[in-house]
Amino acid sequence: MKLRLDLKLSQKLIMTPQLQQAIKLLQLSRLELQQSLAQQLMENPLLEELQSDVEEVEIAAEPDKVGEASVAEGQEQPEEERGTPEEQGAPEEFTASGWEEYFGSDRRTGDFERSNSSHDEFPSYEQTVAKATSLEEHLLWQLSLSGLSERAKELGRLIIGNLDDDGYLRITSAEVVAGTNLTEAEVESVIKDIQTFDPTGVGARDLAECLTLQLGHLGRNPIGSLGSRPGALKGSVVEAIIVHHLKDLEKKQYAKIAKALNLTVDEVFQATKIIESLEPKPGRPFANTQNHVIVPDVFVVKDEGQWVVLLNDDGLPRMRISPYYKQLMGSSQGGTPETKAYMDEKLRAAQWVIRSIEQRNKTIVKVVSSIVKFQEQFFEHGVQYLKPLVLKQVAEDIGMHESTISRVTANKYMYCPQGMLELKFFFNAGLQRADQPSDMHSSVSVREMIKRMVADEDAKRPLKDEEIAARLRDQQVLIARRTVAKYRAEENIPSASQRKRFF
Repeated sequence: MKLRLDLKLSQKLIMTPQLQQAIKLLQLSRLELQQSLAQQLMENPLLEELQSDVEEVEIAAEPDKVGEASVAEGQEQPEEERGTPEEQGAPEEFTASGWEEYFGSDRRTGDFERSNSSHDEFPSYEQTVAKATSLEEHLLWQLSLSGLSERAKELGRLIIGNLDDDGYLRITSAEVVAGTNLTEAEVESVIKDIQTFDPTGVGARDLAECLTLQLGHLGRNPIGSLGSRPGALKGSVVEAIIVHHLKDLEKKQYAKIAKALNLTVDEVFQATKIIESLEPKPGRPFANTQNHVIVPDVFVVKDEGQWVVLLNDDGLPRMRISPYYKQLMGSSQGGTPETKAYMDEKLRAAQWVIRSIEQRNKTIVKVVSSIVKFQEQFFEHGVQYLKPLVLKQVAEDIGMHESTISRVTANKYMYCPQGMLELKFFFNAGLQRADQPSDMHSSVSVREMIKRMVADEDAKRPLKDEEIAARLRDQQVLIARRTVAKYRAEENIPSASQRKRFF
């Protein structure tokens, strides 16, 4: 084989670092964009945040600059015409008492000795906000007040640290003592002690044990023992249902349970009411249910009969090139060649960031405007008028690639008259109409129809999947039973047997 040199001309698509940065900014969510811009402001000295008050001052100062220029071009004013510093508005120097009055205005009622206390001595806002107690903190507090030995308390802290958010111990005793000098018998003993803590049922290994622990506490009052005659609903009967027939109870097979325990169906219903009053997740009251606020990226409003897309730039920093560094680079005192090269590099990076943000905003507005054009009936009348839509339709409408549309719609939200919606909400599959084969039903609107049917059904005779599919076909929606089952599962709607109510 011979070695030789050949010249070959070819074209390649290479993503420059600047282009990669622009694509990365395009797919960032609002919070991630704020963090990214804050990092850019910190790393690039040529970038600075433009404050609204600074912008107003600069605009207001433009007429004064014109006046100053005219004075500079003319003759210098005589010294006697300039007036005294007080007449010219020169700031007075602070005296010692002036500084004291300026900073020492924090005297509180009843505090005569510390009249000049600093604001730094007061607690911050975060320190004054009440913090919700977690399940672990609540159990550790009870453990510290218990009469257990230090060895048992150490083991108790280990067990409490392995509880999940629902209050269950999902690991075995052998896994708890792995790598320690503790025994499984000690673990079981401490688990029994923790299971006496509040909330009742905490520390259980499974649902049956959790409900049994709560049933034991109910047994201390009349509600736990509803009679003593043979066959009556005593606590042992309810416990037998929990321990041996929990799966049958989940499937509402009351007749099977009654036959196995030699009870009537009515007595099984009464036992079911007791079991339904128990808490299957003891840690639920301590769960963090704090709602996270979603800030929309765009607003869609109707103005003079037309739907208008407004970009929400509130909270995002407005960046510009620092005038100080711009002037420094334009002057002859730019420093060494290495300094000039560094400043040029940072200037190009700053300009590219500003252009990328502007391009990102324009692209988002363009994509949302196309979505509004396709889904205008949804904004006018509601979710039942949502049309099937795919990324390709929007891409062809605005002349962009599908991957760009996918990046724009990822993790971004719109606020409109129909509520706060993710941009991905508008892209969904379609189901063919029976009366108009060329038209399609949105899968989202079909899901909404299924939810309404289930909400309006008779609880004693719930609709089966086949019956729901038949009703949808009556409404000109061609859908199979398995598709109904799929949509029902995605909406977390139980099956007909699980929705059935006997009383």
